[in-house]
Amino acid sequence: MHAFLITLLVIVSIALIVTVLLQSGKSAGLSGAIAGGAEQLFGKQKARGLDLILHRATVVLAILFFALTLLVAFFDV
Repeated sequence: MHAFLITLLVIVSIALIVTVLLQSGKSAGLSGAIAGGAEQLFGKQKARGLDLILHRATVVLAILFFALTLLVAFFDV
């Protein structure tokens, strides 16, 4: 059981890293924050298409990551 959970945790971790790296940046660094990054802060631009799918996948994978981490810690004791 422990080996299965560790394997699943590694797979979820790699998938989480990939989904985070595939997302587009919300601003162009410091210049984006000064020039117009505040528009996204107040929700004027909504995520659409692939960005929305990647955002939802990131949330699901993050929840799975934390749940699996807690399960591995619980079964390790």
